[in-house]
Amino acid sequence: MASYGEVARRAGLPGRARLVGRVLGEPASAGLPWFRVVRSDGRIAFPAGSRAFREQVRQLAAEGVLVDKGRVDLAAFGWDRDLDRLLWAPPQPASASPSCGPRHGNSPRRTRKA
Repeated sequence: MASYGEVARRAGLPGRARLVGRVLGEPASAGLPWFRVVRSDGRIAFPAGSRAFREQVRQLAAEGVLVDKGRVDLAAFGWDRDLDRLLWAPPQPASASPSCGPRHGNSPRRTRKA
């Protein structure tokens, strides 16, 4: 989970939250996990009760994300909690089971040549 502004900041475009919203709304972005992006205060951006609102709540619930009164607790479910750890933590042993989702163990490791 992330806010539109957080996605923009991490993409190197601080202050461009509306651009992120526009991009996620484009048909070419259909394969992106748009439902994981919410307003900076955790609120779903669609009107309550709309088809898009219900679909976002449904998809978030399927991933175990609680939506309460149209809002997600970003402190509990946001990127700040897990993304940096997932990106920069040392690789886990193959037998370990990560607590926050699948690991992509088939990606090449970067090593420095001596």
